[in-house]
Amino acid sequence: MAKTTLPKQSKSSGVRGTLAPWLGIAVIVILADQLTKIAISRMFSYGEGRVVTPFFNLVLVYNKGAAFSFLAAAGGWQRWAFTALGVVAAIVIGYLLKRHAGQRLFCTALALILGGALGNVIDRLMYGHVIDFLDFHLSSSHWPAFNVADSAITVGAILLVLDELRRVRGSR
Repeated sequence: MAKTTLPKQSKSSGVRGTLAPWLGIAVIVILADQLTKIAISRMFSYGEGRVVTPFFNLVLVYNKGAAFSFLAAAGGWQRWAFTALGVVAAIVIGYLLKRHAGQRLFCTALALILGGALGNVIDRLMYGHVIDFLDFHLSSSHWPAFNVADSAITVGAILLVLDELRRVRGSR
């Protein structure tokens, strides 16, 4: 009986080095983000809002700054600075995904952040601002409007914290 041997997998072709699932998550985030922004932009005029629940509205607003409109009135340079920051973040995240592809929670978090960052970079490049439309509020106090990309970045950041807490507890 002949002995059969399976070819050895190289480090880059094994589960550890595959980027496909993580890039897939990022692409899903980008598509969801861009499709919702297109839909809102077609259904609403700038500044127009619609009540959905007692604590949530849809409203079309533009953000030329960063989170919470930070530096929105800075004169235009922030568009390119935040675009460059998003691209650099995407490159670093790509490297981390490749290097740690076997760490599910960590890579899921990074993939969400990657998709969100690139979703907002696309807006900055195409329109010069980020399209926001999710408006949560309590009575007359409104949280700054945000979008699907921002949500993915936030969930990704929370998952990074959880992953680190899990890692620290596991090392005790």
